[in-house]
Amino acid sequence: MKKISKGLMLKPFLSLLMIAFFQTILWAQDGSSASGSSTTTKSVSVTSESSDWYASPWVWVVGAAVFILLLVALLRGRGDSATTASRTDRVTVTKTTSDDVV
Repeated sequence: MKKISKGLMLKPFLSLLMIAFFQTILWAQDGSSASGSSTTTKSVSVTSESSDWYASPWVWVVGAAVFILLLVALLRGRGDSATTASRTDRVTVTKTTSDDVV
């Protein structure tokens, strides 16, 4: 039981040690806070006018038209199959009987 508890106590300590080590390495690679280093500043201005395709009004109009056409096609197709499946023909049969009474 003591071996298990020692192992459980060792894992968090080693994890903390590794995280501290990686953090130290990452801080060492940061060159902006080092003294004596030269810094250069570049100014780049890029102007481009790009609009998203869904921001155009014609896309919405075409999309709405396609949606309405699909709705009409689906509803019309379902209506025809529903009427033919539930349609019944009524047949009236008339019988006449005659009694031979003497």
